Amino acid sequence: MRTILITGQGGSGRTTVAAATALDAAREGARTLVLSADRIDGLGAALGVATGPEPVHAAPNLTAWRPDAAADFRVDLVAFQERAASVLGLLGAGRLDAEELTPLPGAEELALLRALRDAALSEVYDLLVVDLPPAPQALALLGLPEELRRYLRRLLPPERQAARALRPVLGRLAGVPMPAEWLYETAARWDVELAAVAAVVEDPGTSVRLVAEPGPAGAEHVRLAGVGLALRALPVDVLIASRILPESGHDTWLAGLVAQQRKALEEWEQCAQARPVRGVAHLGHDPRGADDLTALHVPGIGDAPARVEWTVADNLGEEGVLVWHIPLPGAIRDELDLIRRGDELVVTAGQFRRIVPLPSALRRCTVDGAALRDGELRIRFAPDPQLWPRTR
Repeated sequence: MRTILITGQGGSGRTTVAAATALDAAREGARTLVLSADRIDGLGAALGVATGPEPVHAAPNLTAWRPDAAADFRVDLVAFQERAASVLGLLGAGRLDAEELTPLPGAEELALLRALRDAALSEVYDLLVVDLPPAPQALALLGLPEELRRYLRRLLPPERQAARALRPVLGRLAGVPMPAEWLYETAARWDVELAAVAAVVEDPGTSVRLVAEPGPAGAEHVRLAGVGLALRALPVDVLIASRILPESGHDTWLAGLVAQQRKALEEWEQCAQARPVRGVAHLGHDPRGADDLTALHVPGIGDAPARVEWTVADNLGEEGVLVWHIPLPGAIRDELDLIRRGDELVVTAGQFRRIVPLPSALRRCTVDGAALRDGELRIRFAPDPQLWPRTR
């Protein structure tokens, strides 16, 4: 299955591009689902069909779905209260009724992740088109499954669950109830659900399309988004320059905007890190319905670009080190930071951060230095004599 994640600059027409991409693929015969997390039905406005908590048929081969975050939040919290009734009773906590619950910030994004997982596991569709929030929020969302799984492993390590049989004894000695069986069962269920979402994001058939308006603000947004996506090892298959203005003729005011767009497009095409740049025309009005979406001429689906690997080069013979190559096109040296924490490496690039486990060979090494060259972070690791296998 192919998955296209669409994000980019705020207010650049991401939802419209997502709707047009899904409609184009459906017309080519692909069974397509387009997802959106917006509270306002911008997706339905673009498609000309109202969307909501239940999937709707928007066109032949095309289904549109805007999950209801409030309903999911109520169901989850009520279920949590039922399972944690004994602990909540011990604490004297009052129960909340479903009718008084309102979703917390971020509930829309979590509902979108769950819908993405359910759609992928259903095996009903050939293509998933996901209308994500602007790039900074989208990157935080896409990194959430990996981060939450890491938190669960730290808080409830699987290897310690063998001690569950001791909890009744410890509870009598301590005089207070110990964590119940459901806590571990819930953690295990969450881990499975998060792994399913992470599998969709990390699948070779998943890629990202960046949408931005050509101009100074859009150019900086594209650079920052590119760094964040590279840190997540997510490939960008195309950069979509939205709302391209026609030639202005004698209109001097419009001519300035056209010239600014042309300059930005030239710069993007020259330094787009090998990804194609495609322009989408400004129709003179907000696109509404199938005819308008077709007139945008968005890029076709195509094949997903290959995932960029973070390779470890063996330079032991020449320099006595191993070098970990992490592609970060667009990164700035002064915005990079590295911290080694046990068998993990904390990589910070500007406003983005990721904690990644070290490859097995590098766990027996110490960090010997790092450098950013040609859009690639190269981290040197020297073998630790106390851990590295000795040679005769």
